[in-house]
Parts: sequence; structure tokens; C-alpha cells
Amino acid sequence: MSFWTFIAKRLAVLFPTLFFVSVLIFSLQHMLPGDPAIALAGEENDPEVVEEIRKKYNLDKPIPVQYGLWLGKVLTGDFGISLRTQIEVSELILTKLPITLQLAAGSMIVALLIGIPAGIISATRRGKFSDAVSNFVALSFISIPNFWLGIMLILVFSVHLRWFPASGYVPLSDDVWRSFMSMFLPYIVLGTGVAGVMMRHTRGALLQTLGADYVRTARAKGLTEKVVVLKHALRNALVPVITLGAIEFGHLLSGAVLTEQIFSIPGFGKLIVDGILNRDYAVVQGVVIVSAALYILLNLMADIFYFLANPRMRG
Repeated sequence: MSFWTFIAKRLAVLFPTLFFVSVLIFSLQHMLPGDPAIALAGEENDPEVVEEIRKKYNLDKPIPVQYGLWLGKVLTGDFGISLRTQIEVSELILTKLPITLQLAAGSMIVALLIGIPAGIISATRRGKFSDAVSNFVALSFISIPNFWLGIMLILVFSVHLRWFPASGYVPLSDDVWRSFMSMFLPYIVLGTGVAGVMMRHTRGALLQTLGADYVRTARAKGLTEKVVVLKHALRNALVPVITLGAIEFGHLLSGAVLTEQIFSIPGFGKLIVDGILNRDYAVVQGVVIVSAALYILLNLMADIFYFLANPRMRG
């Protein structure tokens, strides 16, 4: 299969998926109880004001018509205007997305620094005490809920030890060190969960490659075990692990809602929660469709990397 044929097949799946997500999000949003026009009109609920709001935001039109108007604007990069703040949704997204990207990137670094070394140790010492400890820690990281871990970290490191701020966010442009300190605990909360997954996959992939013929040949040549593991086995074992990393990065971008709420981080998670509470259709739809697009794009990049790294797929 050629590279461009592979890309064409993936794109043929990508666009229908985005279309389905857009239809689903738009439909489910309108199934929520209550009337956004009435909520926006305030306590008085003046009928004339409510009707004017409905006309202004096309809420008086049938849902299929509303969807068509919304989708046409989205395709041009216009996600509409927030009902609550009267700010363009695209502007809100551009403001909040870098914060969530910083959170996801820092969490992924934590996951890689913990997960891959732990997976290597576990695979090379299979059946030993360190293998059992690594597996126990990995399963613990996967099993512990993010909200509980976040609260415990705040209690220990912010309230009692006072090493890190309990909440809030400092932009990187203001102060790099303070920004790192304000995001350290959220990095740990999200990163450890992904680290458990990375450890398990690294261990499984490395165990498989350690039993391959080319690894036995390398050992027969008299190479040290360190060289055999790190130079020959690990390089091939990391191909599916890195692919998994791209997918997990997408999960971090779209699944940091609770963590952002716990630590009062003004990213995508807080934006979408506020949008849901305020019945702000445009904000919720815009954030979800951008998150879905980023996740699908990261999956596409993971597929491309795996295609380039695996010669059997190009055969």
C-alpha cells in the first residue's frame, strides 16, 4: 500500500466521523431541558426580549435549519458568539486552548518519564520483585480516580506542606517558574494515569521484542544486555508505544474537565462546564467540535507514524 493511498483511506473515515460528531453534539445540546433564550433574558423574562433573543440567535427556526446555519459558519471558522459573554467563540477557544495544551503536554511528559522506564525495568526483570512492584504501581495509577488524587495532592502538598498553590493558573508569558509550580499537581494527576497505561504497553511490547530472532542474534554476538535491550529491542518496542502516546495525548486534551475544575485552571474543561451550566450552545458546540477534531487529527498522526515505522504495512 502506498503512503498516499493510506492517507486517502484515513481521510475517507475522518470527515464522516467529524460530521457524525457535529450532528450528535448539536442534537444532544438541544435535548437539554430549559430554554436558553429565557435563561439569557434574565429574571424578568420579558416576552418581547425573549422573542428578540430567539430571532437574533436563530433559536426560532427548526433544529435542522439551525444545524445547517451553524455548520455553514463552522466550515468558515465561525463558531458563533457566546450567549453569555457576547464574545466570539473562536476567540474564547484561542484563549483557552493553549492552557489545555500546556496541561496535556506537561502531563504527557510525566507519563513518559514514569511509564517507559518502569516498563523497561518490568520487562527486563520479569518475575522478580521489581516487576511485581512496577505492575502494582501501574495498576494503581490506572485505578485511582483523578478527582480523588487531585484532592489528596492538594490536601498534602498545598494545605499541609504548602509546597505548591492549591489552585489557580499563571500564564507562561508572565512567569515560567510560577506557571510550572501552579501546574505541577495537575501534571501529576493526569500524567500518572497515562503513565500506568504506558508502562503496561511498554512492558508487553518489550517482552515480545526480547524474544525475537534478531535479539537472540545480538546476544549471540556477545553484546551486553544493556546494548541489546536499549539499542535493538527497545527501538522496535517503542513504535506501538509512541503511537499509543499520540492517542493518549488526545485523551488528555478532551478529558481534563475534572482536573481543570479541581485546580481552577481556565482551560477547555472549565470553558465547557461553564457553557453547559449557562446553556451557552455556541460555546459548548465549538469546544466539543474542536476537541473532537484535535483528537481525530492526533489519531491520524499516530496512524501515519505507525505506517512509516512499520515496513510490513508498506509491503
